[in-house]
Amino acid sequence: TPRMDGSIWVGPNAVLAGSREGYSWSSYDTKDLIEMASFRGLWKLAVPNLSYGLKEVAKSALLPLQLADLQRFIPEVKMTDLVRGSAGVRAQAMRTDGTLCDDFEFDESCPGMLHVRNAPSPAATSSLAIADLVVERAADQFKL
Repeated sequence: TPRMDGSIWVGPNAVLAGSREGYSWSSYDTKDLIEMASFRGLWKLAVPNLSYGLKEVAKSALLPLQLADLQRFIPEVKMTDLVRGSAGVRAQAMRTDGTLCDDFEFDESCPGMLHVRNAPSPAATSSLAIADLVVERAADQFKL
């Protein structure tokens, strides 16, 4: 990803974090891990994709593996070109069947309430369009 300062970032990738606020490899929360491990949807997603997922985790943790992957596309990239960047955490809603929710999910099951779940990227760049959609759904729900 080209940046405004002229640098180029590789990524982002997406690997499972050890906690809801896990911004580093050493960040984990036992309660969050137990909750993740007990959610059957995670297992339904993880098991068939285990090999791919483990490769992504390894590439995220080990720069030499990331370099080898990058060199398939840009052979002249060297280890000295790589600098580890900051990490972020983005929530991703998942259904119990293991499928990811790719878009907004509206829950209108509680009278007088409209819940908007799952704000996938690029949520911030489309915030006005999202607001229009929420207003439209709220107007329908509440007869405004």
